Amino acid sequence: MTTPASKRSRRVKEALTSQNPGPTVGVPDMPAMYQGKKRDKFLPWSHAEQRLARSRNYWICTSRPDGRPHSAPVWGFWHEGALYFGTHRESRKARNIAHNPRVSVHLESGDDVVIVEGNADEVDQRALARQLDALCRKKYGMPMMVMPDSMAFRVRPRFVLAWTEKDFPNNATRWQFR
Repeated sequence: MTTPASKRSRRVKEALTSQNPGPTVGVPDMPAMYQGKKRDKFLPWSHAEQRLARSRNYWICTSRPDGRPHSAPVWGFWHEGALYFGTHRESRKARNIAHNPRVSVHLESGDDVVIVEGNADEVDQRALARQLDALCRKKYGMPMMVMPDSMAFRVRPRFVLAWTEKDFPNNATRWQFR
């Protein structure tokens, strides 16, 4: 019997495969003091995916034109293998992304870490609002709104890092997407 959750999981896996084919799994680049014996077991992708989908706030980290970092929390959605979020066109993060689309995205927990690295690409926010309205109502208790002078971005992962504090560094996992 196929459940809605298994259908969604299959769709996400298919989306990840079609958008970012051939992810490889391994140990993150860490100092030698954190590396023990060679491992062949890692966190499952579902561990990161579930946290990305459930998170209420996402920290978007960008670089200013002079190289200084900028971080800001946003509401967003993990949907079909990518993170979607919106912001005002004149916000610091939007201006930074226009200069350099490379971003990292962190969830709130330092005990159950998920970090996404990728490029932020602008998407049609009206089409996105139609697509994600039901998800927005469920997650944030309000309709998905398109505001004047706002814009929406999609971050497809290039790298995803995850670990839990209680089993670090033994379960530190890095997924690399093509």
